[in-house]
Amino acid sequence: MSQLPQKSPLASPLSEDTTSRVDNLPMESFWLEVENIKQSTEAEQEECSLADVKTQEEGEAEAEWLQDAGLSDLIGDHASENDNALLSTLTKTQAAAVQRRLDTYSRSRRRKNKPPVRDVRDIFGVLFELQDVFSSVAEAQDYSCTVRNPGKEEVFNMDVAYSEQAAVLLKGSFLPESKRIKDGNVLTVSKFKIPKGRLGVTRIGDLSAQDMKKIPTLALIELTALCDVLGFELKRNKAAKLKTTEKKLFGVPLNTLLENDQKLLPNTKVPLLLQALLSCLEKRGLETEGILRVSGSQTRIKSLEQKLERDFYSGLFRWDEVHQNDVSGLLKRFIRELPAPLLTAEYLPAFAAVQNIPDLKQRLQALNLLILILPEPNRNTLKALLEFLSKVVSRENNNKMNLWNVSTVMAPNLFMHKGLPNKIPEGKEKQLAEGAADVVRMMIHYQDLLWTVSSFLVAQVRKLNESNKMFFFPVFHVLIGERCLDPDTYLLDLYHINPHAEWIIKQNPSYPRMF
Repeated sequence: MSQLPQKSPLASPLSEDTTSRVDNLPMESFWLEVENIKQSTEAEQEECSLADVKTQEEGEAEAEWLQDAGLSDLIGDHASENDNALLSTLTKTQAAAVQRRLDTYSRSRRRKNKPPVRDVRDIFGVLFELQDVFSSVAEAQDYSCTVRNPGKEEVFNMDVAYSEQAAVLLKGSFLPESKRIKDGNVLTVSKFKIPKGRLGVTRIGDLSAQDMKKIPTLALIELTALCDVLGFELKRNKAAKLKTTEKKLFGVPLNTLLENDQKLLPNTKVPLLLQALLSCLEKRGLETEGILRVSGSQTRIKSLEQKLERDFYSGLFRWDEVHQNDVSGLLKRFIRELPAPLLTAEYLPAFAAVQNIPDLKQRLQALNLLILILPEPNRNTLKALLEFLSKVVSRENNNKMNLWNVSTVMAPNLFMHKGLPNKIPEGKEKQLAEGAADVVRMMIHYQDLLWTVSSFLVAQVRKLNESNKMFFFPVFHVLIGERCLDPDTYLLDLYHINPHAEWIIKQNPSYPRMF
C-alpha cells in the first residue's frame, strides 16, 4: 500500500480507503524479523517474548503506582505537604483514579489484618464523587466530536484533561455508538491540528528540567484516569533488574551509556553509538531498497559489534567500509540488546495495549501520556529513532519501505525482549503482533503531536509550583530551556496568569549578535 504525499506532519498516512484493517495488511515482514531475532539470539540461549504482564499480589501494584505517581506518603501514617500540593492540582477524574488505587490498597491491608489507609477526601478535603466526574466540563468546552470525515482536519484539544474529555464523550454520546466501538482496528484517515491558544504550544524540551520532572507523575495519574474512564486496565510490569556487563556499547543500560558519552561530550542526550548508526544510514542507506527489512549477515553483524566495542571510542572504526544492511542490523541489535526495553519494562505492556482503545484520538492521547512518562534518556533515544524512521518512509519511492513496512519490521525490535517475564497465551500472537505494529505506525507518523506537552499539564505544573510557594519562570523563544515560549504566545495573557513570574531575556548563543 503506497503512502500519500504528506502536506503536514499530522496528515493521514494512508489512502482514502478507510475500510482497510490492521488484520488485512501484510505482516510477513514482522514474522521474518521475529525469525531473524530468534536466530541472532540462539547463541545467547535466551528467547524473546512479546510484551506481557507479570501477575502481582493485590495491593502491590497499587503501592507501586502510588509511589510512581509521587503519592507514596498516602499509604504511610500521614500525608506530606508535597502530596497535599499535588492532589490540589488534580481534576475530578484524576482524583477519582487516585482514590480507586487507595481503596484497592486498603482492601489488601484489611485482608492482612492491617489498618486501612485514610480516605483522600478526609486527608485533603478534596470534594469529588465519581458520579460528579461529568459535571460542568461539557458546558465549558466544545470538543467538536463529530463523525470523522476522511481528509478533514480535526482539532486535537490539549487544553482540557483527556480523561475529562473522555468522560464527557461517554456521558453525552457525542459520537454514534457504532462509530465509538467500531473504530478499533480501522486505520482511520484523520488529520489532527493542535490549536494554538493565546499561550502557545509547549513542546518537550521547552520546560525547565525542574518543571519537566513533575510532568511524568502528572501524566501517569492522567493516563490512569483516562484508562479508568474508558474501562481499560493500565497494564504495568515490575521494574526490570538490570544485569551488569563488561561491555561498553551493546547491552549497556541507557543511563550508563550516556554517562560514559557525556565524559567525552557534555550535554549528550542520545547515545553516541546510536547517533553514529543513524548518521551512517541517513548518508548512505535511505535510498537502499529494503533497508531495515532486508537482513544483513548475522556473522558480519556479530563481528562488527565486537569491532565497535573495541574501536568505537578510539575513532578507529571505519563506517564507510560497512554494508548498509549490516548497519541497519546493528541498529536493531543495539535496541534489542538494551538490558531493559527502550519503552521500559514497566510500560511496554501499556504501549502494546494502546491499540485496544477504540477511538484513534484517544489512542494518540494515551501514547502522548506514555511518552511523557518515559525516563528522559529513553524518550530522547526514542525520538531520535522515530525521526530517522520517518526519513526512511519519506524515501519510499526509492527504498520501497512505506510506513506499514517500516512499522512491521521495527515492532518486534521494540516490543520483544528477552527479559520479559511471561509467555504470550496461545492464540494471541497475531493480535499482539498487529497491535504492536500499529502502535509503531502511530508513533512514527504522529510524532510531532506526541512530543507535545498538553497545556492542561503545564497548567497543573504551574498550580503545583504556586502551591509550593514557587514561581513559574517563562522566557522568550530565543532561550532553549527553563520555559521556552512558543513564538506566537500572547505575552499579556501569559502575564495575567503569571503576574509574579520573573521574566528573563537571553541571547541564544547560536544566533549572531545584533549589536
